[in-house]
Amino acid sequence: MGDENRVHLGKTKLDSGWLAARSTEVTATGVQLTTTHPPAGPNAPWMEGVVPGTVLATLLKNNLVPDPFYGLNNEAIIDIGDSGRKYYTFWFFTTFECKMTTNQHVQLHFRAINYSAEVYLNGHKEILPKGMFRRHSIDITDVLHPSGVNMLAVLVHPPDHPGRIPPEGGQGGDHEIGKDVAAQYVEGWDWMTPIRDRNTGIWDEVSIQVTGPVKIADPHLVSSFFDDFTRAYLHTTVELENKSSWLAECSLSLQVTTELEGNISLVEHLQSHELSIPPETLIQFTLPPLFFYKPNLWWPNGMGKQSLYHVEITVDVKGFGESDSWSHRFGFRKIESTTDDATGGRLFKVNGEPIFIRGGNWILSDGLLRLSKKRYMTDIKFHADMNFNMIRCWGGGIAERPEFYECCDIYGLLVWQEFWITGDCDGRGVPISNPNGPLDHDLFLLCARDTVKLLRNHASLALWVGGNEQVPPEDINTALKNDLKLHPLFGTLAEALSSDPRDPSLYLDGTRVYVQGSMWDGFANGKGDFTDGPYEIQNPEDFFKDNFYQYGFNPEVGSVGMPVAATIRATMPPEGWIIPLFNKQSDGYIEEIPNPLWEYHKYIPYSKPGKVHDQILLYGHPKNLDDFCEKAQLVNYVQYRALLEGWTSRMWTKYTGVLIWKNQNPWTGLRGQFYDHLHDQTAGFFGCRCAAEPIHVQLNLANYCIEVVNTTSAGLSDVAVEISVWDLEGVCSFYKVTEKILVPPKNVVEVVKIKYPNSKNAQPVFFLLLKLFKVSDFAILSRNFYWLHLPGKDYTLLEQYRNKRVPLKITSEVLISGASYKLNMQVQNVSKSSRSLVQNKMDDKEDGSKSCIPMKDIISEEKESGILRRISRGLGFLRSSVDSSTMVEINGEDSGVAFFLHFSVHAAKIGKGNYQDKRILPVHYSDNYFSLAPGETTNISINFEVPSGVTPRVTLQGWNYHEDKIVF
Repeated sequence: MGDENRVHLGKTKLDSGWLAARSTEVTATGVQLTTTHPPAGPNAPWMEGVVPGTVLATLLKNNLVPDPFYGLNNEAIIDIGDSGRKYYTFWFFTTFECKMTTNQHVQLHFRAINYSAEVYLNGHKEILPKGMFRRHSIDITDVLHPSGVNMLAVLVHPPDHPGRIPPEGGQGGDHEIGKDVAAQYVEGWDWMTPIRDRNTGIWDEVSIQVTGPVKIADPHLVSSFFDDFTRAYLHTTVELENKSSWLAECSLSLQVTTELEGNISLVEHLQSHELSIPPETLIQFTLPPLFFYKPNLWWPNGMGKQSLYHVEITVDVKGFGESDSWSHRFGFRKIESTTDDATGGRLFKVNGEPIFIRGGNWILSDGLLRLSKKRYMTDIKFHADMNFNMIRCWGGGIAERPEFYECCDIYGLLVWQEFWITGDCDGRGVPISNPNGPLDHDLFLLCARDTVKLLRNHASLALWVGGNEQVPPEDINTALKNDLKLHPLFGTLAEALSSDPRDPSLYLDGTRVYVQGSMWDGFANGKGDFTDGPYEIQNPEDFFKDNFYQYGFNPEVGSVGMPVAATIRATMPPEGWIIPLFNKQSDGYIEEIPNPLWEYHKYIPYSKPGKVHDQILLYGHPKNLDDFCEKAQLVNYVQYRALLEGWTSRMWTKYTGVLIWKNQNPWTGLRGQFYDHLHDQTAGFFGCRCAAEPIHVQLNLANYCIEVVNTTSAGLSDVAVEISVWDLEGVCSFYKVTEKILVPPKNVVEVVKIKYPNSKNAQPVFFLLLKLFKVSDFAILSRNFYWLHLPGKDYTLLEQYRNKRVPLKITSEVLISGASYKLNMQVQNVSKSSRSLVQNKMDDKEDGSKSCIPMKDIISEEKESGILRRISRGLGFLRSSVDSSTMVEINGEDSGVAFFLHFSVHAAKIGKGNYQDKRILPVHYSDNYFSLAPGETTNISINFEVPSGVTPRVTLQGWNYHEDKIVF
């Protein structure tokens, strides 16, 4: 048959046009629904269905339940433990067009369903077996309708053991969900309320795939390296299935291309192999390795470029032509993971280079499984923006989707993927949970192996882990150890010299280490004892102390995560806008008592009675929600910057890495997050961004020594540190530029101790500005700004500082492309310093300074000169090619630091009525929650998309700027 009459080969997603209905309200059978009695549109009991998605997402879309993430609405939704499983057993129905020609075949693919299903297509029935993390494929060639119009109905059943929620809540509810191979968080946790339908639904991609007689399945790509990465090989094994009744003479082609500039690609390799496949037979074919000389390597975020090659495999069948094709973006890289002898912590190497891990724990993007490539891209870019290099996919969540991994490949985030075991639901907890894991061990292993095949080709995937704070049952653990054992090329030298001759792509994986649990083998104390955490607010200086954490790699250390006030108003009714009560106890510590809505949303206090004084009250008693949230952002910034700087201070000498609990919330929670569920960042986001710079200057809060951190593979030899201390009157009371310093690669160097706090003129509250710069050209490599108080003092003087009117000049340039906006904002503190201390005459022994520079030479616009002029200009505005610019001046008569400035983006027009969230989200900022010393200029880039018909405006707020200042 001619190609012009052939149905188009390839995959078509079925992601629209679905209807849904509760099974108890549908009288027709599956056969009737897909033959004589199809639903006639979204008429009761049928409604618009969300596929991919869950039953609860469908009910919410049709306004049949209130938004479970708003206020206390979740309490108004019936829980499956009370309703029974039938209540959340739903039909999903759609139609699609597909008409076959001779020798073509069609498969119906479900990439994941929770938990089991009956599938009806044109009156034919198939049973989809249990398991949330497995793919299902059905050959539908023989049941397609001759007309080409096909009717599909899917009856989805919830997990077998959805469990009940005890009145006291708890980790994983009553733990019954642990008996199934399913996500365990859905019964609720200390950071999450229960998901009422337990995520029942067709929660991942549905598609039809048209092929010729031979189809491709589960190719495995592996790169191996020799001679210090100058020689590399691409190993490929592919499964080929001949679905026809005749011998297929095939030509299998493999093409590897690399992108040069724009849409121009270079073909690196193109090879073809002839083979014969017997009828109705599945074979495994291993191609000869492809040789690459010095390939472009894939590096984690902060270590280099994320180079990705495009690999395409095509099979042609004699007498038919192209039969099937498969493509993937592939990164050449080698990941090694061992226990470090010096620290006892887990040590990761990428392409032979040790990498100090700074990252966080990830649950999932959305608790209703409203997953999308666009949302994933925002999530993962946020992590890259924080300078993180690893994400841990926690075992109580999901096996993350390929789209998640594609984004991690692009942005360089290593991924630790856990299987579906947690201590709370699989062996301990209150009540004691099933000690033998899921009931069906074979099902668990089937899902695990299928997940490996689904994800193994991604460069970002770094580690398999058996479970969270628990190891899988012995038989599962043994099977996983065997299935995921390393190929000799990726093990120790002795293993590399072993006699296993098999191509590495013949292994299930073979390239990544399997670790049995999150607190074993180099994580926490390595023995499975509960030595992760803590999870509450800490004194910032404690992160730097020897006794804070004793082990080399902490997989979970958590803290606060209060969002901005606009998020509270957007996710809660007015009764949720009430700030906590501050109850002073007999020992002087404060207990925070939050309102019931905050408590429901798992608020974590900013005090720990008996150990940590309330960190918000350090700034004065908050007056209202806006004041509370603003002060919370100050604490967020300090807390998370100190956490990461404290760990980094002991890089390789005590620690090999840390993962924060946790990066984000899959719902509108109030703890452990750097951005909220609406995608607005907290100040902690930018504290992390600062602390995790690859090259970084920092203050050790325990001993007041300035340290320079170099996590890169290149040494620093031409650098110095500029140190300035500013008081609340805008006076620079201490200034120093160090001599040149040497910082070896992957090292921390102590530079000088700041003695200002012990000087006779030290102020109770002061600002410290550090700049690491290149002496040769004065380029700023790292800038770090601290607000500090003397021992025994607090920050309440900053409350008066709010009355300062520090002048700013803000210039904006914009590039608009469709709905996308890219802004460059130049912000300058144009205030002049007080001339009362033109020449500081502090004693060298008291303040540690070797040089005192007249302030007029440091910041005066008229007399800036030499090194100081060039350092202060180091953060200057880099002009783009955009011709037009706007300038806004914020007038003020005071001199001083413009403190804690932050931009936000809003819709210019908003309707009347009750509170409406006018923010445009998400927004990507190069920096935010920043401060500028007198005379300083910085450049902030802002990127976002606007909804159709909306005009954006950018506003600026700050500690000295209480009202929104419209700057664009």
